[in-house]
Amino acid sequence: MNNRALFLQHVGQTSMAPLCIDIIKAEGSYLWGADGKRYIDLIAGISVCNIGHCHPKVVEAIKKQAEAYLHIMVYGELIENPQVQYAKKLAAHLPASLNSVFFTASGSEATEGAMKLAKRSSGRTGIVSFQNSYHGSTQGALSVMGSEYWQQAFRPLLPGITQLPYNDIEALQQITGETACVIAETIQAEAGVICSENGWLTLLRKRCDETGALLVLDEIQCGFGRNGTLWAFEQFGVVPDILLLGKALGGGMPLGAFVADKRLMDQLAYNPVLGHINTFGGHPVSCAAGLAAFEVLLEEKIIESVAQKALLFQQLLQHPLIRKVNNRGLMMAVYFESFEQNKKVIDALIEAGVFTDWFLFASHCLRIAPPLNIDDEDIITACEKITIVLDQISKSG
Repeated sequence: MNNRALFLQHVGQTSMAPLCIDIIKAEGSYLWGADGKRYIDLIAGISVCNIGHCHPKVVEAIKKQAEAYLHIMVYGELIENPQVQYAKKLAAHLPASLNSVFFTASGSEATEGAMKLAKRSSGRTGIVSFQNSYHGSTQGALSVMGSEYWQQAFRPLLPGITQLPYNDIEALQQITGETACVIAETIQAEAGVICSENGWLTLLRKRCDETGALLVLDEIQCGFGRNGTLWAFEQFGVVPDILLLGKALGGGMPLGAFVADKRLMDQLAYNPVLGHINTFGGHPVSCAAGLAAFEVLLEEKIIESVAQKALLFQQLLQHPLIRKVNNRGLMMAVYFESFEQNKKVIDALIEAGVFTDWFLFASHCLRIAPPLNIDDEDIITACEKITIVLDQISKSG
């Protein structure tokens, strides 16, 4: 049996029609298939590889840490230098109130930890989230996901969840003194790159302050420069009580985190002791890789070019089939008439050597979220291929 047959037989599937592209190498902004075909990667592992695939400094950090030790005991009494140094580095580039980092193995686990911390510290049980939001697929994270389509097969979920429309100012009054926390994506990714409008995020922060609810901002997908600043919340003048991180946090290795003030975070250490633990959260190799990637992001000033590259995409993505392009930095959603049309575009692009996909809550939108250091030449080439594909679809009807 070849790899494709083994993949379909023995690896748990997430859809009935996987792409089944056998990738054997990834470097920079490219993927290579087993047949030697090269793809320009426009999704970077869904915003994971912000500095590209297999950056030499990240690979070197992984090798160095692997030679020292792998897993020993992540949470307990042991001091692991990669964790300590990465937490210190993150805190140095966050507001003063976000100074304590609890590492997890994924963004979903970060969501779970933040919800537990909010309940533990407030003594409240209510949680508010927003329609068309995505915070992970574990049971708790799924409970605050903003889509019945993805939830309906797995009920009953957590009680006490209220879902409000994003950007609806009047709906914020449903945040009350019984609300432990409000969890929101700073920029809604899977909804088709939806941003706060009319000062909504500022008013959300104000309402949380009025009711004593904790504000949890999910930057799992939009953090680490994706939107043109290191953290997306910087663009709105709002600081969360708890920040969720993941994806690019690990530099290509599995890693998540929730970040809060130490006085808040310490409440997970007593009543009960071990209030939140996980076996692989903050794995030393993942932290070493993440720290190296973070240092590359900052030292090579990669974020400074995000706005220019986003503008280049916008200038080149002009075609009658494109309804509009939503973007904040290099998180972009190209809107088409329908999912069926978008799927034709995606399939044709993959055939043409451009790898992309669609959004969970906006299946009619093409995702563009490449490595932040993608070359202008690759942007131009990718957009030329998009235009050619759209022309072909236009002619074929």
